[in-house]
Amino acid sequence: MKVRVRFAPSPTGYLHIGGARTALFNWLFARHHGGVFILRIEDTDAARNSQEAVEVILDGLRWLGLEWDEGPLTGEATGPCKGDRGPYFQSQRKHLYLQRVEALLSRGLAYEQDGAVKFRMKREPVVIRDLIVGEVVRRLTDREEQDPDFVILRSDGQPVFHLTNVVDDLEMGITHVIRGEDHLVNTAKHIALFEAFGVKPPHYAHIPLILNPDGSKMSKRDRGAAVHFYRDEGYLPEALVNYLALLGWSPKDNREKLSLPELIERFDLPQVLRHNARFDPEKLLWLQGEYMRELPVERFYELGVRALARAGLDTTRYPVAYVKAALDTCYGKIKRFCELPDYGGFYFRDVVDYDPEAAAKHFVPENGPRLRRLRQALADAPAFDATTLESTLKAVAAELGVKPAVLVHPLRLACTGRTAGPSLYHLMEVLGRSRVLERLDRALARPELAG
Repeated sequence: MKVRVRFAPSPTGYLHIGGARTALFNWLFARHHGGVFILRIEDTDAARNSQEAVEVILDGLRWLGLEWDEGPLTGEATGPCKGDRGPYFQSQRKHLYLQRVEALLSRGLAYEQDGAVKFRMKREPVVIRDLIVGEVVRRLTDREEQDPDFVILRSDGQPVFHLTNVVDDLEMGITHVIRGEDHLVNTAKHIALFEAFGVKPPHYAHIPLILNPDGSKMSKRDRGAAVHFYRDEGYLPEALVNYLALLGWSPKDNREKLSLPELIERFDLPQVLRHNARFDPEKLLWLQGEYMRELPVERFYELGVRALARAGLDTTRYPVAYVKAALDTCYGKIKRFCELPDYGGFYFRDVVDYDPEAAAKHFVPENGPRLRRLRQALADAPAFDATTLESTLKAVAAELGVKPAVLVHPLRLACTGRTAGPSLYHLMEVLGRSRVLERLDRALARPELAG
């Protein structure tokens, strides 16, 4: 049996972190078993769905690297998820649902009531043999005893989730339904529908829910619940994928940092945990840091330029060599790319804004003469490389009878607007003599230093 799984989101908002984890588990299961991963957009509720939400879902999956394997052709085929195949859309498959409704009606397994069509739900208990939860016996509740039947086609002619979900799983040959445990309440109805169609249900595997650090259920309103939050914050997709894989699944040796090939090799349903998983932002940040340390420098340049552009900093105004040299001083110093504009944005600003607290501490009258002497020494320095700059500053400090730190702090503030950042002498070398002197002149023009 060739494994065939699907991820079936509704386009009613952003891609939730729980949905992304469900997609990942399906994708890893398919890759591990050499199977097929299908993307199906459940968009029959026109009032709640939007094309914008569809694009957000597709962009999120592509960013995570979760390409799907089949779907309707949208152009010339060039490979999975390269624009040649789109996902399946339920809104384009209504004729299939109506055919199945007619089949149920013709056999007396469904009936019309008040313009809608209801399915005759079986009265005896339904046994769910779940690959993760175990065997679950679903009996009718007291309320359902009175009327266990449920609507499969609304009075407006629109098919209901239970019907479309089952028909598509049937038509697409889905072998395993891997979804969140909150869907377990629907499974008895789905099994009954499969049996009504004379088809053996797929294997079900309901994965544990993702909770907030405090144990509450993660809702759409919670910070960090959307996949795009992590992209905007500058996380690497491979770090997020690694972390999501560990939410409810554990490799046998309890390793935490696993490459994608390792995840594919190791992932299987028997290792999925039964208890709910708590989202730990600190652990994710640790993993992010591990991946950032190994990031190829060329990719750091690419993602760094993007992060700066999002912050309104146009690196195209500068020579490529300058941009790369500037980013080199930031490499290995930040954990997320959202930190880069604050850490190294001064390279790409004509005028830097001074941190008010730092300015009050370091732009003081006694530092005016010191900075002017230092400026003269920097202007006369035989070279403007990091080694020469360090020796020049130390020589001026010795001449003035102060420790080098007395000059370092106001000099860094003048050059960058901050008291922390890349190595001072290296950042000055990248800025170059003219920019450094211009920034010193601007600082020295302040009233508190001009006296």
